[in-house]
Amino acid sequence: MSGVGGTTAVRLLIHASGDIPVDTPRVPAREAAEHELSKPMYHENDPNLLQQGLDRLWDWIGELLDTASGAAPGGPLGLIVLMLLVVGLVAALWWRLGTPRRPVRSADALFDDSPRSAAEHRRAAEAHAAAQRWNEAVQERMRAIVRSLEERALLDPRPGRTADEAAAEAGRPLPAHAARLHAAAREFDDVTYGGRTADQQAYLAVRALDLDLETAKPVLTTAARGAAE
Repeated sequence: MSGVGGTTAVRLLIHASGDIPVDTPRVPAREAAEHELSKPMYHENDPNLLQQGLDRLWDWIGELLDTASGAAPGGPLGLIVLMLLVVGLVAALWWRLGTPRRPVRSADALFDDSPRSAAEHRRAAEAHAAAQRWNEAVQERMRAIVRSLEERALLDPRPGRTADEAAAEAGRPLPAHAARLHAAAREFDDVTYGGRTADQQAYLAVRALDLDLETAKPVLTTAARGAAE
């Protein structure tokens, strides 16, 4: 410490009269020293608050890694191997299972509160497809399929029906298309509730199913045959 400020602090700590030391009370001396050291001239090169926060963060991360490497078999190298294994496992699970799907609830109805005809849903689907909005195109085409089956009396109109329920019910009179109906319902759920993104191929598959179902003949069950006779 040098300069006028340093001299003042020293004088408060030690006062000499000849060779005889004079005691200075501790509390006033400490307060005077703290006051002197709080002046800006002593802190011009101090790091700013952001730098101090980053320094503390890196210190904490370093201590955490040191602790983990000490506990892991093989030290730092073993820790790196374990981290790579965990990342690989997560990537494999993500690739195998895909985006976690939200469980379909009864509230996840296929239609909204404004009913439209199958033709209207088809026009909306084609408009979305022309704009390459494949998610919306898949949704509207699936709605067109179910509404068309309701219009043909192959499904009973029922508010609150989900895509999975519609596919299961429609698969009974149309067993040849049951697998494709379930696939279309799964695609609808994925883009609507599962956070996935459809593409042109997905839409064309649902569109082809809709066109095939228009000319598909239902298979009458035993009960239906008896009622018809």
